[in-house]
Amino acid sequence: MPPHNAEKVPQALSGVRVLALETAVSGPFCSRILADMGAEVIKVEKPGTGDVVRQWDSAVRGLSSGFVWANRNKRSFAVDAKKPAGREILLRLADQVDVFLENFAPGVAGRLGFGADELRRRNPRLIYCSLSGYGQDGPYRDVKAYDLLIQGEAGILATTGYPEKPAKVGIPIADIAASMYAALGTLLALYQRERTGQGQVIDISMFESVLSWLAYFPHHYWHQGEEPGRAGMRHHYVTPYGPYLAGDGVYVNFAVASAHDWEVFCREVIQRPALLEDARFQTVEARRGNRGVLEETVEKIFLEQPHEEWLRRLKESRLPHGEIRGIAQVLAHPQVIARRMVREMESPVGPVPVIGSPLRLSGSPARFDVIPKLGEDTEAILKELGYDEQEIEKLHRDQVICGPSNRPTNG
Repeated sequence: MPPHNAEKVPQALSGVRVLALETAVSGPFCSRILADMGAEVIKVEKPGTGDVVRQWDSAVRGLSSGFVWANRNKRSFAVDAKKPAGREILLRLADQVDVFLENFAPGVAGRLGFGADELRRRNPRLIYCSLSGYGQDGPYRDVKAYDLLIQGEAGILATTGYPEKPAKVGIPIADIAASMYAALGTLLALYQRERTGQGQVIDISMFESVLSWLAYFPHHYWHQGEEPGRAGMRHHYVTPYGPYLAGDGVYVNFAVASAHDWEVFCREVIQRPALLEDARFQTVEARRGNRGVLEETVEKIFLEQPHEEWLRRLKESRLPHGEIRGIAQVLAHPQVIARRMVREMESPVGPVPVIGSPLRLSGSPARFDVIPKLGEDTEAILKELGYDEQEIEKLHRDQVICGPSNRPTNG
C-alpha cells in the first residue's frame, strides 16, 4: 500500500519498498532522496522517543528542524527491534521489501538479527545497504564517526578556513556525501537486479565519500609533493577568484579562471590594463606564484568603489560573478522563487515550508507528501503484514510498538 497521499502520477521509484533502520542524518537523508522520488520508505523508530534527531531542537513550531529536513515522505513505524516480537515483525517486513538500509555502527544490525547474510538468505532479491563512518572493515571500522570528525580525518579541515585557523564546512558534508552515494548505489543495485534477479550488499562510508571529493588536492601531492593548506575564501590554485570586499563593506564574488578572463578583468572591470604587461601575472600559475602581491593589489582596488558598481562592471563584462547571500536572501532568491524550490508540506503541526528536491525528471515529479508523526503508520503496516486487532493490541501492551498517541510533543 502506498504511503499517505502519494502522487497519482507514477514516479521513478513507485513500487520500490525500503525498510530503513536509520538514525540521525546520513541514513535518513539517503532514504529521503528515495522517498522524494516515489519509494515507499518504512522508517523504523524507537517507541516513545523515535529517531534521535527528533530531540535535537524544536525550531519548526515544536518539531526538530533536522527531522523535518531529512524525513519527509516516509512512513513512521515505531517498533522495538530488540524485543523478540519486534524482531519477528521486522524480519517479516524484510522478506517483502526491495531495499534494507541501516546506518548503525558496523556489526550492530547483525547483533540485532538483521545482518546482510541472514536477510539475504531469506530474501535473495534484497538490496542491503550499510552506511557507516569508515566502512564494514579496516582498522577504523569501529571508530566512532561524526561529521566534524570525518571532516578532520578526510582532509577537509586541512583545506578549509584560513592559514592560521581551520574551519568546518557549515553543513554536515560527510553525512550528505555518504547519503548521496548510498542513494546512488541503491539505484545502481536496483538497475542491476533487473538484469540478474539478484540483490547485493552495498557498503558506503562517510570517510570514503568525502575522500572521493578531495578533487585535485591528491594530484598536487602525488605529482608536486604539495599540501594544499588553507586559502580562506579564495581558490587554492586560481587567483583572483573569490569574494573581495567593496568600498561599502559588501563582498563581491567573482572568478578569473582563464587568460581571456584575466584580460577582460584588467581592461573592463578594474580598468588597470598595465597589469597585463606585468610578467608576474601573465599566466594562471604565475598569478598563483605571486598571489600575495596580486591579491593585495586587487583588494585595494575593490575598496575604491561600492559593490553595486563592481557588480555592474562584472555583469557588463560577462565575467562569472555573484553575491554573498545570507539564508534570508537565499530563500528570497529570484531563482528559488522562479523554480519553486520552497514548497509546503503537511506535518504534525500543520503545513510547514521545506526546500524542494533538486531532482527534476520530466516524467517523475518529486513528492511533497507529509512529515510523519512518530509511529503514525505502525498499525497500518502491521495490518498489511496480516496482524489482527488482538495481536496489535497485545504488541501495544507489551510495549513492542507505539502509535501516534504516544509520540513526544516535538515528534
